[in-house]
Amino acid sequence: MRQKTSLIPFAKELRNNSTEAEHLLWRHLRQSQLADIKFRRQQPIKEYIADFVSFTPKLVIELDGGQHAEHHVYDAKRDACLRKNGFIVLRFWNNEVFTNIDGVLELIRRHAIMTASTPTPQPPPARGGGLSADLLPHE
Repeated sequence: MRQKTSLIPFAKELRNNSTEAEHLLWRHLRQSQLADIKFRRQQPIKEYIADFVSFTPKLVIELDGGQHAEHHVYDAKRDACLRKNGFIVLRFWNNEVFTNIDGVLELIRRHAIMTASTPTPQPPPARGGGLSADLLPHE
């Protein structure tokens, strides 16, 4: 999964100008504090920038302020792209982070554990492979 390199400067700018809700949640997610899961913030994925992402398990957390009520079509496309790339997307309103941080963290923890315990299908070998020649039936 490649990210657009043109988004990197914008992602850095977003990291430096976090909202209060992002800052509060980051204090609980940083340094693998939640279920020993490493999260990154303002991370480019494809043509989008995720507020918070864990690549193992594949979990994206988005915080929505009042402006997102007007951008539901954009958010739906963004979520579809992230899901297509194997991520579970959790969305929380900023006021949920402020008024119920423990509940938000518990939901994130539950999804992270559930996602981590769900095996991901392995792709087939790139070049034949799979069985060694010794294991193939002899004629």
